[in-house]
Amino acid sequence: MSSLEELIVFKDVVSTGNITRTSQRLHMSQPSVSIQIQNLEKEYGVQFFDRTNRGVKLTECGEVFYHYVEEIIQLTFEAREAIAQTSSCHSGDIHVGATFTIGEYLLPFIVREYCSDQGDTGIDAKIADTEVLARDVLDRKLHVALIEGPVPKEPNFTVETFWHDELVVIVPIEHPWCEAETIGFEELTTERLITREQGSGTRKVMELAFARNGFNYADLNIRLELGSTQAIKQAVRCGMGIAIISILTVQEECRLGQLVALRVKDCSFTRPLSILTHTKGHLTPDEQSFIELIRNQKKLLEIFPTPYQ
Repeated sequence: MSSLEELIVFKDVVSTGNITRTSQRLHMSQPSVSIQIQNLEKEYGVQFFDRTNRGVKLTECGEVFYHYVEEIIQLTFEAREAIAQTSSCHSGDIHVGATFTIGEYLLPFIVREYCSDQGDTGIDAKIADTEVLARDVLDRKLHVALIEGPVPKEPNFTVETFWHDELVVIVPIEHPWCEAETIGFEELTTERLITREQGSGTRKVMELAFARNGFNYADLNIRLELGSTQAIKQAVRCGMGIAIISILTVQEECRLGQLVALRVKDCSFTRPLSILTHTKGHLTPDEQSFIELIRNQKKLLEIFPTPYQ
């Protein structure tokens, strides 16, 4: 009898079209992924994938099997959620995910406001990048995720924008640009740039914005990649280069005169901040109340820090 794990592996291989990619996403070895697929094919007596040098592709039998796998996984997750909501040990808890900028600079204000109104509701927050959180929502490990930037294309996702963020260029106070309000792309190419690592939401927004406005990202002089916004700010303050990061993350430093924020001429770096849920998921009453707070624009304007101008 097929195990749920085998079906989840099968579904992910269909999604990625690649054994290696699935092993990375599910944190399994490549041989383990291959064995799971082989076990399914042996059980049903057919081949589900055609293997090529470029990856794998569903056979006709695989296409038929895939539709049933989707339904089985969906029903299993729905059963788990229904049982969890019925169980008293799960009442009163909110499990939410947030990307790094939201989790570090906005979520504390949201949680404080929610707890002041709702009392001692337990809130468990997972801080991770968009790809990880999207996967958790898809697998029903999280009911709610607050994410920034582009959202993975997936029919089972419901995405609702609740706020807008802007990326800005930051320079140290002694920099020649510190009196300017905007700079051109050509000026950017003359400076050493410190960026977030590949795969981060901030990095993706920056790359897409340059491409959308006809600028070549490869022309930038990237000298350092860091996985922490705090580390990037410190590196800029130390004179190691300039950076492009969220305006939400540098408000305090700008007010204290430690950093200067600029905009790029003819290039918009705005990005939506979104609520991500599963289209067929079930939210607890507390999770629904939490989302209602996030949807309340008037309340968010009151509780969020005033954007630096």
